[in-house]
Amino acid sequence: MTSFPPPQPPPSVAESRLQKIFGFRTRLYLTWAAMLVLFASFFLSFDLKFSIILDKLPNLLGVHLAPNGFLQGAMLTLFLCLCSIVASSLLGFITALARLSSSAVAFGIASFYASFFRGTPLLIQILLIYLGLPQLGVVPGAIAAGIIALSLNYGAYLSEIFRAGILGVPHGQREASLALGLSETVIFWRVTLPQAMRTIIPPTTNQFISMLKDSSLISVMGVWEVMFLAQSYGRSSYRYIEMLTTAAIIYWLMSIALELIQARMERHYGKAYLKRS
Repeated sequence: MTSFPPPQPPPSVAESRLQKIFGFRTRLYLTWAAMLVLFASFFLSFDLKFSIILDKLPNLLGVHLAPNGFLQGAMLTLFLCLCSIVASSLLGFITALARLSSSAVAFGIASFYASFFRGTPLLIQILLIYLGLPQLGVVPGAIAAGIIALSLNYGAYLSEIFRAGILGVPHGQREASLALGLSETVIFWRVTLPQAMRTIIPPTTNQFISMLKDSSLISVMGVWEVMFLAQSYGRSSYRYIEMLTTAAIIYWLMSIALELIQARMERHYGKAYLKRS
């Protein structure tokens, strides 16, 4: 015979008040505060020289322009990523549509492109574009080569995310739309794609965060982004930990900004979906 646990008594007034004061959000913020304290204590144990950090921080943040008059530091990193995000999103979307089409040629080109750029390291792709294209008579600048490499690499990954999101929309949605007399174009843009965005946004934002970090690989071409400056300043002052720690925090803050944008977009498309349903 199955025995059930005795019913728990209801919480007292004091316990209810404590649960209200120390709710989920409060415990969450306290946990983050404790982790930040531990994080700061760990790095302070390295005996950091803050005068060097304060001296180089404006350049790492990109407050000042580079000697050539262009962006540097975090501003250049954001510029590289914004250009690559736009280009890779368009490329990934077109590739996804090609892989969903009935054309064997389009499917073959798209699948070959996705296979190559997902199957080779990003660093090799950067060097192939930067060092290989000049042998064909095309001499791209370091920044242009970095944007092209990031766009091609992440466009291949985004194509799979877009394709999976579109295929994840129930087929009954299309059949119901056809029964209402809607055209295929209207169904795709007004019915299928908005519903697919709910599953596309989280992994897509993760790819953009990875792109933000992988942009540090462009430093091998001498681009004055965050990682290149951190290594240069660390080498000249023999204080690598200060510079690398500062660079890590800058990357982290930019990633948090992308996470906040992701949360806002998820709420937006989640509300839109609830309204339709």
